[in-house]
Amino acid sequence: MAADERENGQRALLNLGHTFGHAIEAHMGYGNWLHGEAIAAGMVMAARTAERLGQFQAQETDRIIALFLRAGLPVHGPEAMSAEMYLPHMMRDKKVLAGELRLVLPLSIGRSEVRGSVAHDMVLAAINDCQQS
Repeated sequence: MAADERENGQRALLNLGHTFGHAIEAHMGYGNWLHGEAIAAGMVMAARTAERLGQFQAQETDRIIALFLRAGLPVHGPEAMSAEMYLPHMMRDKKVLAGELRLVLPLSIGRSEVRGSVAHDMVLAAINDCQQS
């Protein structure tokens, strides 16, 4: 971890869902959502984003959702938080590089990548997908 303190390399791959989840925690106030709950919802949002980019299958997202529901974890963000409320918090993430939003997104179950240049409208649409499903 010391070799990758800014999470720009392999360590970043461990942070699937964290950019979305940390936005939930920051907006709602730390402690109002448990970290694991925020990250679970964030992982679903990351999966929906990857779907929209054509790199992840909807049935894999559905599998994640089913597992999280079975474990009693949330699969949606807070009702009081619109998609637009996520972005200011997400842009403060340590994976942001030169003002560019970079996200850890799944390629398949167990495989992910750090993806740069993810359009904000794509992220907003994916968050909205999660809030409506």
